[in-house]
Amino acid sequence: MITLKAAAAENNALGKDNQLVWHLPNDFKRFKKLTSGHYIIMGRKTLESMNGPLPNRTNIVITRQEDYTYPGCTVVNSLEEALAASPQHEEVFVIGGGEIYKQSISKADKIELTRVHTTVEADAFFPEIDKNEWTLTESVYHDKDEKHKLDFVFETWVRK
Repeated sequence: MITLKAAAAENNALGKDNQLVWHLPNDFKRFKKLTSGHYIIMGRKTLESMNGPLPNRTNIVITRQEDYTYPGCTVVNSLEEALAASPQHEEVFVIGGGEIYKQSISKADKIELTRVHTTVEADAFFPEIDKNEWTLTESVYHDKDEKHKLDFVFETWVRK
């Protein structure tokens, strides 16, 4: 099973200048809970924005750069290679960035999306979710509070 895990604004913005544009501790907790112990697939820029591989996960990094290496990561040159390097009978998470989501949404079985209730300027975007192909199966709303400056919703989408 291939699951996309992302946090995107109402205009599908993911980030700008290789950085997230909000800080949502509960989203980070959910991300850790969902992905720990699993294979995660990401682009090189996403890896570098996190300052290295995430612990308790098998980190697979996609890059077009020949001879790119990063300690603690498996480096491949395409989404197909990343999927081939992942277990076929386990949930695998695609965690970004925008180009990797765009390449993988047609192969995904599920989307775990944190929809952040804002519109921001960005240079990386999550692809549009086609409601003819996806069903929203869960939606959990969170009001902004002292730790979260924005309202957000945890959404689970499953391919029809």
